Amino acid sequence: MLLVLSEAQKVALGELPPLGTAAVGELGRLAVELLRRGAVPRACEAAARKLNIGAEVVQHGVEGLTYLLTESSKLMISEIDFQDSIHVLGFSDELNKLLLQLYLDNRKEIRRILSELAPKLPSYHSLEWRLDVQLASRSLRQQIEPAVTIKLHLNQNEDQSAQVLQTDPSTLLHLIQQLEQALGEMKTNHCRRIVRNMK
Repeated sequence: MLLVLSEAQKVALGELPPLGTAAVGELGRLAVELLRRGAVPRACEAAARKLNIGAEVVQHGVEGLTYLLTESSKLMISEIDFQDSIHVLGFSDELNKLLLQLYLDNRKEIRRILSELAPKLPSYHSLEWRLDVQLASRSLRQQIEPAVTIKLHLNQNEDQSAQVLQTDPSTLLHLIQQLEQALGEMKTNHCRRIVRNMK
């Protein structure tokens, strides 16, 4: 799978070749540090003074490298696909090898960082349900009032919680139809493309 770069990202990464491989290596280290600790404006200014280039060039280079490394790590693209993805940028072989080595050295750590940043949502554990039907009461001898009670057990951060929901069968059937329709939507090409880009 090839990584598709937008024009803005190509422009940001296009500023790297004139800087030289030593400067790009420093910007790569700074990009990985940015992922580890968050925004570090002072580090960008210090790198700009050290490399004797503009702070804006450093910022664009770091942002471009951060995008390149995070998206490549997120998709776990192979070495060959990574090389093909950056080949369109027209970099020298030496710079391509440096970027590839930067990606290979840091992809596991970047995936770990990205997984820590992902929101921890509750996950399904089990479900209990019960159907209650009231057939008569003192005031009405012949009535039917069905109710479905659902107890949903969820896991979140190794803690279990339970949610109790109660509804009538017609609402439950409507909910089932809506969920089946959503699952059907997930099989369309448009949704598959979106999901593939989210991973």
